[in-house]
Amino acid sequence: MTFFSTELTAFFELYMLLILAYAILIMSSYLVLAYLSTKELRKYLKKNSFVDYEVLLTSDSAPKLSLIAPAYNEGFTIEENVKSLLSLNYNNYQVIVVNDGSKDNSMEILISTYDLILTEIDIPARIETKKIKGFYTSRNAAYKKLIVVDKENGGKADALNVGLNLAQNPYVVCIDVDCILDKDALLKLAKPFLESYGKRVIATGGVVRIANQCVIKNGRLVEVNIPDRMLPRIQVLEYLRAFLLGRMAWGRLDGLLLISGAFGAFDREIALLSGGYNTKTVGEDMELVVRMRRYMHENKIPYTVSYIPDPLCWTEAPEDFKIFKKQRSRWMRGTIETLSFHKKMFLNPKYKLLGMLSIPYWTLFEFLAPGIEFIGLVITIILTVLGLLNLHFFMLLLLFVYFFAVFFSVIALYSEEGTYHKYPKQIDFLKLLLAAFIEPLYFHPMTVYAALVGYKEKIMGTKGWGEMTRKGFTKK
Repeated sequence: MTFFSTELTAFFELYMLLILAYAILIMSSYLVLAYLSTKELRKYLKKNSFVDYEVLLTSDSAPKLSLIAPAYNEGFTIEENVKSLLSLNYNNYQVIVVNDGSKDNSMEILISTYDLILTEIDIPARIETKKIKGFYTSRNAAYKKLIVVDKENGGKADALNVGLNLAQNPYVVCIDVDCILDKDALLKLAKPFLESYGKRVIATGGVVRIANQCVIKNGRLVEVNIPDRMLPRIQVLEYLRAFLLGRMAWGRLDGLLLISGAFGAFDREIALLSGGYNTKTVGEDMELVVRMRRYMHENKIPYTVSYIPDPLCWTEAPEDFKIFKKQRSRWMRGTIETLSFHKKMFLNPKYKLLGMLSIPYWTLFEFLAPGIEFIGLVITIILTVLGLLNLHFFMLLLLFVYFFAVFFSVIALYSEEGTYHKYPKQIDFLKLLLAAFIEPLYFHPMTVYAALVGYKEKIMGTKGWGEMTRKGFTKK
């Protein structure tokens, strides 16, 4: 019995050390990414402080863009969103809204608001999609940039593929129709395509921010506010970390695996050659970027994926746990599917940094992290029941992890304060600072739970997005 107890104790001590090593590894990676992001952010701000975007606005050489906005049951926000898309500071672009078989009044709102009529348009179906019911254009010259496609429901990826087929320009900008863009968003997003030397820019993206509680007028964000409810408020903080301290670093390394589906630009030719959006995954945004990068590597074509830190896009975040859980479980399923489709790239030197660092990082710290954390919790409970838990060591570890999480959020907050300063009110800063202390205790467990639901849904073969009910923007 003594031998068994000794062996068990040694096993659990080894387990605690492994958990500590994993925690230190993931925290160290966060600090490295934060350091690289800060350097890249300073470099970008210095380089772009002298840029006159008005020159690009009036230039004939400005890249021609096609905006593709899939819409499914977006009646609450679709009028304001399409107005936003049509009033951007850019000349060479068209707007393609794809109604993906909405069951609400989205199509009726579009037809009445923009004076739409059925129009004959012949497009080459380079990517197979669900049946198209009709194309609509406006009789009002003010909306000449707008094309609305009404189609059978096939999911977001299928709707985006319709847009890829229909687009008339060399670059496509894929956007969630529930988003509001800054007026200069396209000017800034188009710039990397003009600056490429020797390498083809196949995709680029910018920062996405939370629009809950912000005020929208005529399709424009006119007042930035911090959400009153804690769940979306913490998501403001989460997005700051992800975009300012995460993707900025991966952009510097040229190892980005994800351009946000909410707002990203792609080289249409490469997207089509890669096969378009994959309708067999709910993580179509990440999967397309990985597949386009894989295509470029396998065909030995010099390329890059760009990222800019400008806050370009504002989106509505879930305000209740039910919707939040659906969103995050879907994100986990999408991550699992993408990593599974491209498992050949894992630790494969043929794919250079992508195979040797980006894919392993996502596997270890994005896909596996929630599962490891859950297993750790279960073993901790077992240790407690058996009386084998070193309480002093465990509490120190817990406090260490908690204060690191708070510290990292504070870094993100000060990065925002020192750069774009989109939340100018002192009370807003204090609200976000308070959220940083609450998040590890309130938000993080919900995120882990939602990820575990994603694991379960993947194992059970769950398909589709699920209903994403929206509250709608505050209008003025």
